[in-house]
This record gives sequence, structure tokens and C-alpha cells, in this order.
Amino acid sequence: MKAIRMELPRLGYGCMGLSGSYGPATPEDGLKAIRHALDRGVTLFSTASFYGGGENEKLLGRALAGPTSAMVATKFGVRSDARGLPTVIDGRPEYVRQACDEALVRLGRDVIDLFILARVDPRVPIEQSIDAMAGLVSAGKVRGIGLSEASAEMIVRAHAVHPLSVVETEYSLLDRHVEIKILPQLTRLGIALLAYSPLGRGFLSAAMPNASAMSPRDLRQHAPRFQGSNLDANLKLLPSLCSLAQNKGATPAQIALAWLLAKGAGVIPLPGSRSPSRIDENLAALQLRLNDAELAELDGAFVVGSVAGARYPEALMAAIEADSPLP
Repeated sequence: MKAIRMELPRLGYGCMGLSGSYGPATPEDGLKAIRHALDRGVTLFSTASFYGGGENEKLLGRALAGPTSAMVATKFGVRSDARGLPTVIDGRPEYVRQACDEALVRLGRDVIDLFILARVDPRVPIEQSIDAMAGLVSAGKVRGIGLSEASAEMIVRAHAVHPLSVVETEYSLLDRHVEIKILPQLTRLGIALLAYSPLGRGFLSAAMPNASAMSPRDLRQHAPRFQGSNLDANLKLLPSLCSLAQNKGATPAQIALAWLLAKGAGVIPLPGSRSPSRIDENLAALQLRLNDAELAELDGAFVVGSVAGARYPEALMAAIEADSPLP
């Protein structure tokens, strides 16, 4: 059984940073950024019910109000604390249906293009969560369904109940864990991968602020890989990226995105920015091509498992269905 194939673009837009996850953000800035991305041809926007306590979905709904061909992917199933950090996972069938109805209201839409379970609930068999999501497809409230941060085994189990359109997980030069088991399984099943944090939460732009310059609400303040000796070690990975960018007349961020785009049409990066100029910079990566030698150079510089420190604090890593001991 194959996944429902949807016409997905090569590059989407991640809206998480528009609701304060990386420091102060105003709704006006968010609206300006989304509408600029729309004007530049972006057709896929990714959000979640727990970004900004639902405010991110409302913001996206305002920005996309009126006739538009843009697609919306939204995640659900996680309840967050005041910092935006997930604290409770809920995949119960009754909550699946409730979350969909609430998201439709916040988004101001009649149908959600991609409805994604953000984390697998260890208390609920995945088959029950997916069956409830399949019911939403049958009811015409959802076009396609997906999982986020799920193991290869869990993806297979879910897909057997109802075809998954997408799986969303972190994937970049800085975090290549999906290449071990998850990406091969998605390729076999014909499921697209939505790659969030494709720039390593700004690290791969080679312009990430140091900890002292970050807002207390910046999620990177809590990520072990951006702390102390871990950060010092990871900064040593950047010279190859920066050197290649200089040789190609591109920015480090564009090289990092081009590396992901070279993985094929089944991998869709979701960079996000509040800056129109950064949005333009990211979109320009669509025109950038890396040859085999350049791709091999990057693979060698960012070897799987070479990054120091986990991508989330220990408590949050425990909520992720891991395929390997790699963070």
C-alpha cells in the first residue's frame, strides 16, 4: 500500500519562529513574513497547535485568508508550557478529533492539507491514533496525515492502518539521524519527509547569536548542542561549509539547503525566518546545484553522529521515538 501522493513543493516555510520561539516576535512581523513568502511563490506552510499556544495557527490563518492555493501542514498532540516546550503528549482518538476541530477554527479553514501527530503517545497504540486521523480524512476535514519524530517501526505500523502522506522530523547537515533507518523506510513506502530546522536552528547560517545575546525564551538556550563545550566542538564543523559557500558565491545557509534539496523530491526543507531578505536567500537555494564532490565534502565534514550534544534537553529527547542512540 502506497502513501497518498500530494503535489508538494521542493521548499516550504516553517512558521514556528513567528511566535517567539527564537526571541520576541510581533504579529505584524509574522504577517509580513508569511505574505512575503506567498508573494515569492511559497505554497506550503508548516505550523502547530502548540506554537505560541495556538497563536501561530491564528497568525497563519490571518495571513492566508482569502483565495489561495497555499497548503497548510499543522501538528497536534503536544501541550506546551509557557516557554513553548512540550510537556504532555496526547494521541487519544477523542483528542485527535478535538484537536482537528480546534485547529480548523484557529486556521479559519474548512480543511487541513496535512494533519500531523507531533509525537507518538506511549499510552495509546499508534493504530488507534491513526484510525482516528483516518476518520478525519473520510469526513473531509483533512486531506493527508502524517507523523512527526516517529521511529521507522512506528511509521510502518501507522502506514498499515492508513497511508501516511508525510513524516516530519529534524533533518540537516547538523542532524542526520534520519538517514540510518527512517529515510530509507520513507523512500520504500513513498512517503515525503518534511525536514524541519533544515538550518540547524540557525547554526548552519554561520550567524547564530551567542547565548548571552539570545532571548530567555529562545529554545536554543535549552538545547545541549548549543551550550558550553558542545558548542565549541560544533563550531569546528563550520569551516568546510563556509569555505564551500565562498567558492560557490553563496551563503552557508544556501549551501546547507542545497545539500538537503540534493536528497531528492521526497525531502522538503522547511526553513523559516521573520526577515524578507532571509526568505529570499533561502528560496535562492532552489537554483543552487552541488556536484558529487561538493556533496561528498559536506558529508565528510558533518559525519552522522559527529555533532556534540543532543538536540533537545533529556526530558524532551525521551518523548521521541528513537531508532538509534544518536541524538
